[in-house]
Amino acid sequence: MSTSQRSGKPVEIELKYRVIDPAAGDRYLGADEIAGFRASSPVRSTQVEDRYIDTAGGAMARAGFAARLRQTAKTTTVAVKSSVRRVGTGNVHRREELEGPADRTAHPRDWPPSDARSLILEQCGDAPLVEVVTIRQLRRKRILQRDGTSVELSLDEVDAVSRSRVVGRFVELEVELITGDEAGLADVDRELASDPGLAPADTSKLQSALRAVAAAESKRGRRGASVLVPIEDQLTTDPDRALPPIAEIVEAVLAELDSTTTDSDVDANEDVDEVGAPVIDVSPGAEIDQAVDVTATPAADAPDAPSGHATTASTGDVPKVAAVRPRSRPKRKATPTAAVAGGAIPEEDVRPHLVVGKTPGVLAEDHIAEAGRKVLRFHLAKMIAREAGTRDGTDAEDLHSMRVATRRQRAAWRVFGEAFRPERTKKHRGRLRDVAARLGAVRDLDVLIEAADVYRADLPVAEQRALEPLLAAWRLHREDARVLLMRELDSDGYRRWLDDYAEFVRHEGVAARPVVPTEPHRVRDTAASRIQAAYEHVRSYEPVLRWADVDTLHELRIHGKWLRYSMEFVREALGPDADGLIARVTALQDHLGLMKDADVAAHLARSFLVERAGSISDGESAAIARYLVSREKEVARLHRTVGRAWRGVAGIAFRRSLGRALAGL
Repeated sequence: MSTSQRSGKPVEIELKYRVIDPAAGDRYLGADEIAGFRASSPVRSTQVEDRYIDTAGGAMARAGFAARLRQTAKTTTVAVKSSVRRVGTGNVHRREELEGPADRTAHPRDWPPSDARSLILEQCGDAPLVEVVTIRQLRRKRILQRDGTSVELSLDEVDAVSRSRVVGRFVELEVELITGDEAGLADVDRELASDPGLAPADTSKLQSALRAVAAAESKRGRRGASVLVPIEDQLTTDPDRALPPIAEIVEAVLAELDSTTTDSDVDANEDVDEVGAPVIDVSPGAEIDQAVDVTATPAADAPDAPSGHATTASTGDVPKVAAVRPRSRPKRKATPTAAVAGGAIPEEDVRPHLVVGKTPGVLAEDHIAEAGRKVLRFHLAKMIAREAGTRDGTDAEDLHSMRVATRRQRAAWRVFGEAFRPERTKKHRGRLRDVAARLGAVRDLDVLIEAADVYRADLPVAEQRALEPLLAAWRLHREDARVLLMRELDSDGYRRWLDDYAEFVRHEGVAARPVVPTEPHRVRDTAASRIQAAYEHVRSYEPVLRWADVDTLHELRIHGKWLRYSMEFVREALGPDADGLIARVTALQDHLGLMKDADVAAHLARSFLVERAGSISDGESAAIARYLVSREKEVARLHRTVGRAWRGVAGIAFRRSLGRALAGL
C-alpha cells in the first residue's frame, strides 16, 4: 500500500469497513462518485499473498509492530506496520509503515538495506523467524479524485490461512489517502457510515486473521480449555470490548501451535497427514461456532510441506525466512486396508465447495483464460462431488464420473492452457495428471472386469469357474490400484492442491497471460481455428484407415477426443449445430474405445496364460484361451465396422454443419 509522509515518517491513513452485505461493497467499487470523489481509473484486480512473520516469542508484536512479506511475480518486499490508531471520532485509521526489498530465502540480516529491515533486526536480532499466519486476498481497486485529493478504494476478499488451510474469510472495504487533504476521508467516511451493509472495522486484517487462527486451533480440541477461547467469547458477547493487544494474540497463537505436537509424536521417517481446520467467519457479529461452507485456499504455489514454519530452502513461490526446524505434525493413525478401500471423507476434512450451473456457460465474448477457467471450475466441481462415492467404493459409477471429470480438466488445459502463465499453473496441471492416473488405473481394471463378467454371464457354470483365476488376478490388481488411489486422496499434498486449485478456478484473472488488445484473446477469435485444426488431425487418418492397426486407430481416437472436447467446451458459443457434431464424434470415439478395450483384454489374457502356465489347470487354461480368442474376434469385428462411424465425421454433412457452427462465432 502506498503511504503519505507525516512528521518525516511514512504514514498510512485510511478508512476500513467490514462488508456485511456483498452488494454494498460491489456498489461502492462500481460507483462513479462517492462524497464528491469521482472515479479516475477503471477497476483493476490483483491477487495478493502476505505472510506475517515474527519470532517464536512474538518480539515484533510485543514492540507494537507487524512484519509482512509480500511475494509477487517479480519481487519480494517486506513491510513493517505499527499498531492501528484511530484519528478523532470517525473511522479514519492511521499507522506508520516502512517498506523495503526482501529475500524469501534469507534471514533479514542478508536482505538489502532498508528502514524496515533495520527495525526487524533491532527487535528480533538473530532469532529465527517463523510464519504466524498467511493472508491471501483478491483485491479489486480504483482511484477516486476530488479537488487535488486522490484516494484508492479497494474491495478485498480476504482468506486467513494457517497450516495450509483457510481458517477465516471476510470482505473488507478500504479507502486510503494517496495524496491531498486528509479532510476528504472524513467526507467519504460519513457517506459509508450511513450504509447498513458496512460496519466499521475495529481491527486490522492481521488481527482478524489471528482471531480466526485462535478459534480454529481451539476447535481442534487438542488442549481442552484453551487460552484462546475466552478471547473469542468476549469478542462475540461484548462487541464494545477492545481487542486484546496484538502481542497477546500472537503469543497465544504461537503457544497453541507449539503445544499441538511434540517430537516424540511423529516418527521422522513416517509420512504423516494433517487434519483440516474449520473455516471461521470473522465478519462483525458472526458467531464463532458458525459453520462456513467454502473452504479453499487461493491459487498460490504452496509446496507439499508443512506451512507456517520458515526454513532456509524455498519450494515454488512460497517465501521462507530464517532457519528453524519445522515442528512435527500430529500423527494420523494407520488405516486398515478395508477402511481405506471403503473410507468416506473424514468429517473434519471438508472439501472445497464450488457452485456451478448445468453447463460451463462459455460465451463467444469470453477471454480465453476465463473460458478455460469456467470449464475447469465446472469439471472440478463434478470431480469433488464424486469423491465421497469414489472413497466409499460401492458404486463404480462414482469413480468413473470422477475420472471423466479429471480427463475433461486435462483436456481443458490442452485447449485453453496457452492463455495461462505456465510457471504459475504447472503445479495444478501436474497434480491433476497424477490424480487422473490413479483414477485411471482403477477404472481401466473395472472396465476389464465388467466386460469379462458380461462375457461369462451366459456360459455354463463350469466355464465360469474356469475363468475365475484370470478375474481374481485382475481384482487383486484393482485393489492394489485402489489402495494407491486412496493414499493419493488422503495425502496432505492432494488436500493442499485441491484447495489451491479451487481458488485458482474461482478468481478471475489469476495466472492469466497478459495480452495486448490486438492479440486474438476471445473465444470468438480463437475457437474456430482451434476446432478446425483438431478436425484436420482427424481427417488426416483417412488414407490409412482401412489398413491401420489397433495402435494407429487408438491415436485416431485420441485426436477425435480433442476435436470433441474443443467443441464441447464452447458448445453454447457454437450454437444449435454443436450437439449433432459432438454426438457424431462421440460415436467414433466410443467405437474405437471398445476396440482398444478388447485388444487390451486379449493382451492381458495372453500374458496371464504365459505367466501362469504351470499353476493353472488345463480346463482353466482352455477357458481363458477361449476368452482371449473372443476378444481378438471382437477387435476384428470392430475394425471391419469402423467405416460407418468414420463416415459420420468425415462426410460432407458433418463438414457443412461444422462450417455453419464456426461461421456463427
